Amino acid sequence: MGATRSSRRSPSSSRGWPVVEAFLAGLLLAGLSWAAVEYHFERGHTTYHNDAEAHLNIARRVADSRTPGYEQLGTVWLPLPHALMLPLVREDELWRNGLAGVIPAAACFVLAGMLVYAAARRAYASRAAAVTAAGLVALNPNLLYLQATPMTEPVMLAALAALLYFTVRFRETQGMGAVIGAGLATLAGTLTRYEGWFLIPFVTAYFLLVAKRRRWWCAAVFGAVASLGPLYWLAHNWWYYGNALEFYNGPYSAMAIYRRALEQGMAHYPGDGDWLKAVAQYRTAARLCAGAPLYWMGLAGLAAALFRRAWWPLALLALPPAFYVWSIHSGSTPIFVPELWPHSFYNTRYGLAALPLVGLAAAAWVALAPQRVRALAVVAVVGAGVAPWLAYPRAESWICWKEAQVNSEQRRAWTREAAGFLRSQWAPGDGIFMSFGDLTGVLRAAGVPLRVALHEDNRLAWEATVARPDLFLRERWVLAISGDRVATAVLRSSRNGPKYERVKSIELKGAPVIELYRRAP
Repeated sequence: MGATRSSRRSPSSSRGWPVVEAFLAGLLLAGLSWAAVEYHFERGHTTYHNDAEAHLNIARRVADSRTPGYEQLGTVWLPLPHALMLPLVREDELWRNGLAGVIPAAACFVLAGMLVYAAARRAYASRAAAVTAAGLVALNPNLLYLQATPMTEPVMLAALAALLYFTVRFRETQGMGAVIGAGLATLAGTLTRYEGWFLIPFVTAYFLLVAKRRRWWCAAVFGAVASLGPLYWLAHNWWYYGNALEFYNGPYSAMAIYRRALEQGMAHYPGDGDWLKAVAQYRTAARLCAGAPLYWMGLAGLAAALFRRAWWPLALLALPPAFYVWSIHSGSTPIFVPELWPHSFYNTRYGLAALPLVGLAAAAWVALAPQRVRALAVVAVVGAGVAPWLAYPRAESWICWKEAQVNSEQRRAWTREAAGFLRSQWAPGDGIFMSFGDLTGVLRAAGVPLRVALHEDNRLAWEATVARPDLFLRERWVLAISGDRVATAVLRSSRNGPKYERVKSIELKGAPVIELYRRAP
């Protein structure tokens, strides 16, 4: 009888999350994060990824622009990651070295790891399984690289882990606090990445199924809080661009970019309109991101997790991968992996959306192990999960880093050359006419503030200058990509307006030609 009471008490007691455990988990995760940040920062990897450069500069232009303010958040990328950078990106040094974007990402990585631990402990009623799940997620070098850059994946992971924790907690407590916590976590996710929008109806259905009382009220409260993000972003796009779906079908949207590329003769993305190929593309990206041992352990662990009745954590964590398969099939989100056609790198990091799923599923094996061998099971499962990274402990084997390194090689080369020239020639007060995008990295690298630049996010002034350069083009410098609207405007200006001479042209094989013009005396 005493043994029966003990066995009944142990699951509930293991589901608590003492402050000491939280503190220790946070310390370990912070130390791991700091080591990864230092490794990549010292090697200059912080802004290798094109999107990392863009996120950093979008946040900067809110405070540093000819037209600073809220509108500079733009339309396609969701605002929360940029808002988190705002307190830091105002500092010139933190903007120029990229740490303004790294610090929020690293903090979200630590928070995500703590919440994965907390959710796994509640789901499996096992401290050992929680350590395993958190370890498999946190020790992944692809995630460690992205949290050392101004990328959005760590922010989304923190939101998803918080949602998992609060929904698992609700099943036990039935408390309204867990409902509101889940709503706020989803709200953060919807303001970070669009897969956050995809989660809302499924989590609402979860509250309808699991709530033992006031189920409609719980579902309504969650849905109301979580839906504030999409409603706000639709209103933002309607107010500033006259189209609530500007982020989806506007000229800078992924859909519009894809259509223009198809019109120019580009082949369809692999998986576009083909479910089997879409699954193959995503499955391969997930395996390369997680590592083959963890990927297969996770798939095998799905049965073990279901045996432990952890159906909801599996269902929730499967939703982001399902969203990406759907996006690949719809043609809006391409993923290229070196193992499949076209045998290149693009958006491989989306495979990391499956990391929490396979990590939590693999941890189920530890939860099923007898108590006396659980410590050994933790070492075995975590060791197997990180074996590929220990066997080949170099960045070349980390696909997310490799993609950033390969795809940015030419951009980094012309950015370095253009920034060196501009640094030696530009004088404070000189204006620069340019487009916003990859070229903005030249200003950051050269230490030139964004407020001296006239770019398309200055809206009316830029459009007027592009349309009538003879009347409105007065900047001393022009930074352009050969053939773009800025370069075309400069050539038109030289006929009837201010004359510009090309003083620098940067030509690299396979890269666009970068041109610098200076206004003639």
